[in-house]
Amino acid sequence: MDSGQAPEDGNATSPIWVSDRPADDRPASRPSAPASTYAPLERASLRSLLDDPRYGHLRRRLLVALASGVAGAVLFSSWRLGVTAAVIGAIVDMVLRARSHSTVPAWRRASVAERQTEAQLKRLERGGYRTLHARAIPESEAQIDHLVVGPTGVYAVDSEKWDKRLPVRVQSHRKLFHGPFNQKPRLDEARWEASRAAELIGEALNRQITIIPSLAIYGPAIPWKVLTVRDVDVFDGGRVRKWITKRERSLTDVEIDEIYEAAERVLPARYPES
Repeated sequence: MDSGQAPEDGNATSPIWVSDRPADDRPASRPSAPASTYAPLERASLRSLLDDPRYGHLRRRLLVALASGVAGAVLFSSWRLGVTAAVIGAIVDMVLRARSHSTVPAWRRASVAERQTEAQLKRLERGGYRTLHARAIPESEAQIDHLVVGPTGVYAVDSEKWDKRLPVRVQSHRKLFHGPFNQKPRLDEARWEASRAAELIGEALNRQITIIPSLAIYGPAIPWKVLTVRDVDVFDGGRVRKWITKRERSLTDVEIDEIYEAAERVLPARYPES
């Protein structure tokens, strides 16, 4: 390549020339770029921060605190009590937001049943349980709503919201009906999801992993506590925590972390189609 011409670069705005003059003959310094090429430094203002959509919850909290403070000051004729009311209002808003916040991605929040199950599973974190939500089974359209790894084992929980007007019944522990509708396809899907996830995690860890499949049903009354139908545990959605914690401890803290991290790798988060 000619030493006087730089290679082509689609990102370059002008050609680069390499001089073959001795270093002593080169200019001592390169002219500085015009000052106009640099964007002026903008200082962030309180108004610009409050207008940022990322801080919408702070705007709401400020308004709640302000309204609470004004109401307290007027009601009790004391600015001190007004300040106290403002602080309490902000704390209440923060607690309510924390309880309603979901770790399931926004596009996945259409299912009320999933949110209800997630709220229960959050309370297990203090007991050493870890949960992944909305995880896809590779090379399929299936997904596990909640994968739970904890001291008592590994669980796949699929949350279902069914019409409460239709009864739920079982025939011979092999057939699950919601009204006149046979739920065999749903049971088979839940069992396959857990089995396939166990295979993938087991391959990643080079050991056998057992995942217990389940359907957590919200809506209609379930006339039993926990019933195994076609190898899938079926129960009322409100029993999720009890169903998981009633078993004996079978995993160490190290095993829990290993299984959780492997699951996170082999079961990708379900994203919306483009």
